[in-house]
Amino acid sequence: QVQLVESGGGLVQAGDSLRLSCAASGRTFSMYVMGWFRQAPGKEREFVGGISWGGSTSRYADSVKGRFTISRDNAKKTVYLQMHSLKPEDTAVYYCAASSKTSYISVASSPYDYWGQGTQVTVSS
Repeated sequence: QVQLVESGGGLVQAGDSLRLSCAASGRTFSMYVMGWFRQAPGKEREFVGGISWGGSTSRYADSVKGRFTISRDNAKKTVYLQMHSLKPEDTAVYYCAASSKTSYISVASSPYDYWGQGTQVTVSS
């Protein structure tokens, strides 16, 4: 069982940077693949990026490659999403998710067992 809590969202201007954090509680955090998803108004929830158990492998949506970076600190039971060069189209609720079902970084939401409540990121132009 894992509980996830996102933080770090806010209102920023285009071109700004923001770092989201996802704090996990539980005993087996290091064994979970972690992912970030986002959902904008009127749109489906989409994969943003993910990171493997050991943090050596990451995967990103094409829309954020080169701008966003995922990292994790298993000792702190925290996963981060560092966002640079933010664009208005990045505006969404960002969700942290954890999967115990796969060692692969899935772009689909179904393998993820646990979800945070989300944190709002708003990018103005």
